Amino acid sequence: MTPPPSAPYRYEARAWRSGVGRVAGIDEAGRGPLAGPVVAAAVILAPDRRVASLADSKLLTPERREELFAVIHERALAVGVGVVDHETIDRVNILEATRRAMAGALAALSVVPELVITDFVALPALPCPQRNLVAGDRRCASVAAASIVAKVTRDRLMLEADRRFPEYGFARHKGYATVEHLAALDRHGPCPIHRRSFAGVWRQGELFVLEADD
Repeated sequence: MTPPPSAPYRYEARAWRSGVGRVAGIDEAGRGPLAGPVVAAAVILAPDRRVASLADSKLLTPERREELFAVIHERALAVGVGVVDHETIDRVNILEATRRAMAGALAALSVVPELVITDFVALPALPCPQRNLVAGDRRCASVAAASIVAKVTRDRLMLEADRRFPEYGFARHKGYATVEHLAALDRHGPCPIHRRSFAGVWRQGELFVLEADD
């Protein structure tokens, strides 16, 4: 299998040359699923300890993501993670929940960034400049690193959810709206970690209630 193209260090290198040493890449995992949290990560890579072969987490195998996850934690200047649960997602909407997760990831960093680069999502009231890149996880190494950390972290949380609610198959689809997942919702209705505000859940839940009342 041909490995995906690596995200370049173009934006980091430009910042480092200008004297900006702490560049935080930010990305999220879990905006689209019907269940579970949204997870964001912030990663500040070290100029002298670069991680090779960083790429958009969606293009990597689970095994490769786990390998890079370990290397990122070993070599990065700082890694922060923010998690926002399904109840908050239902209350404030998924975009606002994503911004909160990203703010949490930044707050969890052990050093303060001088520049923030996101995968397109703009963050309000940052104390430093930010760049919001379209397809940032493919164009910027720090954002790619953040996408890997966020994806691995969220997948691990969904594996825990699978042990609690094995009838939904969370270990396989991680909460996304697969045929298997929708069929499980049709049979069992939503479980405690489903996002009630998402159409794929409330439609299936509505069907479940109607059938139960018949």
